[in-house]
Order: sequence, then C-alpha cells, then structure tokens
Amino acid sequence: MLRAAMEWLITHGTPQGRRAFFDCNDFAWVPAIEAGFTAIRRELEGVLQDLPQVPNLQDLSPDQQVLTEGEQWKSLIFHAYGRDIAENCARCPQTARLLQGIPGLKSAMFSILAPHKRLPPHRGPYKGVLRYHLGLLIPPPASASGICVAGQTRHWAEGKSLIFDDSHEHEAWNGTDAHRVVLFVDFMRPLPLWLVPFNHAMVWRLSTTPLVRVMVGRGRAAARQWLAGQDAGRGG
Repeated sequence: MLRAAMEWLITHGTPQGRRAFFDCNDFAWVPAIEAGFTAIRRELEGVLQDLPQVPNLQDLSPDQQVLTEGEQWKSLIFHAYGRDIAENCARCPQTARLLQGIPGLKSAMFSILAPHKRLPPHRGPYKGVLRYHLGLLIPPPASASGICVAGQTRHWAEGKSLIFDDSHEHEAWNGTDAHRVVLFVDFMRPLPLWLVPFNHAMVWRLSTTPLVRVMVGRGRAAARQWLAGQDAGRGG
C-alpha cells in the first residue's frame, strides 16, 4: 500500500512523473562517468577474459528466472541497495571509484547479454529510483540491439548514456552475434524536497527484503569463489 501511494504521488505530483526516458544533460554527474568510459571498458575487458566465472543473474536472484535462463544474462555486481561486493569492486577499482560519484547510487553492475538474447517485457520494482545505462560493448550494427520503455525505443552507443524509469513496462534485446555489455546503475530519483524522506524510507524497506539479501550473499560467494580459483591457479 505504501509503495502504491508513493508511486501515485510521483506519477501525479511531480513534473516528470510520467516520463519514460530522461535528458542526461539534467544530471550533472553523467559527463564524469562518460569521461571514464575508457577506464571502465579496460576493466570490463579483463572481466570478459573469465566470462564463464561471471555469475548468471538468475543464480544470484532467483526471481529473475522468469526473464532468463542458462548463461544468457550475466551480471558482475558491485553494489546492491547499500551493500557492496568488495571483491568485485577491487577487481574493477576505476569503475568502483567512478560509481562513487553518482548521487544516490543504489545498485550497480556490468550487465552482459549473450548473442541474440531478448528480455521479455517486465517492470522494475519501484518508481522512486531511476535506471542508468552506459554503453560499454555494443556490437555492430547498433540498431540490432536496443531497449523499449513504455513503447519508446532507444539504442545503446559505446561511451554514451541512457536514463529511464524502469517501473514502466520495458524489454531489451541483443540482436547481434556478440555479447552486449552496459554499466547498469539504479539511483535515487530526484524529487521535490517534501517527498525525499518518504522515498528514502521506501527504498530502505526494499533494501531489507529477502530477495536483496539473497542476491548480495550469492554475489559475494561467487566473487570469493572466483578469487579463490585465480589464487589456486597462480599457486599451481
């Protein structure tokens, strides 16, 4: 009931409450993230060398099984609603440093879609956060991959940003023969001052759910297992 009330207030009581995509120029931190594209991409390339070790999203978050299966959607999680996965942040230190510059950061990951993977229509859990994508690895042609939010389609470009409200129905696809990767971030939606404390309370409630705890626990376990395997390989 509280979530529904908050979403009604955001939708009907704020100037951009119904918007699907947002103008990235309205977010002062975006240029710094885009300027860090080369550093982030370099760290991603190191991760992709061990792609089989990157967890499948449904193995971290079982509720995602309705969207994906097998190794079609992999995610290297850095942050999840106030909880860091320190091993992954240490693996990609420049990425982790740049993420610290995003106000209201709630979650962040490398999101890796396999060739010809399509995510069916779905909705995010709450309108009080917005989603950010930075194109990191976008195979040509760029028009073959994209995201449709509330009937509006956009295509990723390497080094360029998209910001959208994922509480609208949306779907995404990779129509190429190679992996598509974006930096995937959820951050607190800018709101009028009178709504801010209520929004923070709602997001805090979401952060305490079992789904978040399970995802963080599994993400940390996967990161430790990956690190242990690398240490064993060096020792041999």
